[in-house]
Amino acid sequence: MKKTFNSIVSISLMFLLMGCGAYNFTGGDVGTATSFQVNYFQNYASQSPGSTFEPGLDRDFTLALQDLILNQTSLDLRNSDADLIYEGEIVEFRISPMTATAQQRAAQNRLTMGVNVRFFNRTKEDVDFEQRFSFFYDYDANTQFSSVRDEALGAIFERITQDIFNESLADW
Repeated sequence: MKKTFNSIVSISLMFLLMGCGAYNFTGGDVGTATSFQVNYFQNYASQSPGSTFEPGLDRDFTLALQDLILNQTSLDLRNSDADLIYEGEIVEFRISPMTATAQQRAAQNRLTMGVNVRFFNRTKEDVDFEQRFSFFYDYDANTQFSSVRDEALGAIFERITQDIFNESLADW
């Protein structure tokens, strides 16, 4: 009896999954596009009052965005003439105190990064956009930034690149 029930459930599940077709868990809708390019994101953060210049940030962010799109779509990465084009600049990179102790000292710092992004879809032009994306990472004020740099940038890059992906390709 148990074996028959398991067989019926298995067969039913198989037909159900076949009838649903393919499902994309990322929600990415690339349409008819087959390729993408991510132009180098220049670091202009030092031009924003209160922001600082972080060496290598431009390269690291550009690579993070490329990697996310490669991992969440079947698109081919190209250097030019791609169907989808991402470009922009890093416009903010600042560390500011967030909370204070009873002794009027900073208890927590916040790293904030902002990126201006332009997205062009050559296969569907009505979805082009220019938008600013930003995110932050809080850390203990007694900790040197250099000791949390990699973790902080990892968290910020993950959030900003996913937000860019969602805005450009997710069909929510």
